[in-house]
Amino acid sequence: MNLSGITQALETINIRPDEIHDEQLSETFRILLQLIEELSGHVKKLKAENQKLRDEISLMKGEQPKPDIKPSGKKPNVDISSEEERKPKNTPKNKKPKTKKDKIKIDRVVVCEVDKDILPDDAVFKGYQDVVVQEIKIITDNIEYRKEIYYSPSQNKTYMGKTPSEINGEFGPGVKSTVLTLKHVANVSEPKIHEFMDNFNIHIAPSTISRILTKNNELFHQEKADIFRAGMLSTGYQQMDDTSSRVHGQNHYAQIVCNPYYTAYFTTPRKDRLTVLDVLRGDPDGESRSYCFNEEAFGMMVEFRLSKKLIGRLHELTSGKTLDESQMQELLDIIYPTPDKGKNNRTRIMEAGAIAAYHQQTDFPVIPILLTDDAPQFKRLTYEQALCWAHD
Repeated sequence: MNLSGITQALETINIRPDEIHDEQLSETFRILLQLIEELSGHVKKLKAENQKLRDEISLMKGEQPKPDIKPSGKKPNVDISSEEERKPKNTPKNKKPKTKKDKIKIDRVVVCEVDKDILPDDAVFKGYQDVVVQEIKIITDNIEYRKEIYYSPSQNKTYMGKTPSEINGEFGPGVKSTVLTLKHVANVSEPKIHEFMDNFNIHIAPSTISRILTKNNELFHQEKADIFRAGMLSTGYQQMDDTSSRVHGQNHYAQIVCNPYYTAYFTTPRKDRLTVLDVLRGDPDGESRSYCFNEEAFGMMVEFRLSKKLIGRLHELTSGKTLDESQMQELLDIIYPTPDKGKNNRTRIMEAGAIAAYHQQTDFPVIPILLTDDAPQFKRLTYEQALCWAHD
């Protein structure tokens, strides 16, 4: 029985502790009712946690979680706004609100003439009544390029005309952009894209559609990188969070970085502090990660509670140096010859050096304030950290 059922049952038996004259009995009923309310809330919370665990198990199995089906019926007409907010705002008298027609691009104008044979002799032309009809045409525009060929006997050289720069292969930019739009905007499967193209007499193989979607997309990757860099520079803070995802049946994490002007998504196999730092550097794969051992790095090692002896040895070996990934691993192998030992210290040394290198570099914007939840992987990456209101 849920909380509403318990409430209805109690209302049916009509227990009113305040109306019971026996004070001890009245207090007993009051305690019992409070206990019922508390236990009902506890059961509701446990059910929600249990369902959340079931959903996570379903996701790990590649299944769908339980859908959140909203109750049917109209929402109650609850007026929570103030009187001032309900009043229409004063708009300039001469300014007309924009209509849908104002947003429509007119491609051509067709005049619908009146049959002159039906007009009386005194009919006078009074202008037009405009009616806008939206239409779309999907037609082929197959082009046969005839490239001129010239041969020079004196130079023993052949000269040939060139196709336009946007032509690369046997399919034009219109076909390629349509494939990309159907896939990434309309969420159409590749077989259905092939069926769509076939219906309009575009003879394209399924393998070619796959290559258009997955190969030679450096331009899009560069566009994303440019947007991410511009977004980093647009505000004095960035907001970040992660959520679980699946890639080829394996658990991964979707890293989200945003501010009011943009949102960028990255998929990573881990969500540790080094991975988050790589994302903030615009290098989610960590290919260009470096480690700087300056005073900031050694100070962070103290915060990480590494031993003075270990910090002293690192100071002797690395003070003032910047290492790449291979040099970093060689250093760790020197300090810990046995791979199974010092795993936590290895991670802390790498984190301290990587964070110091991030703060020192000038190739990518450094975030002064990071707005996140209280997860440990987000801590110490930036000079200041802000917590969202639910975690503050």
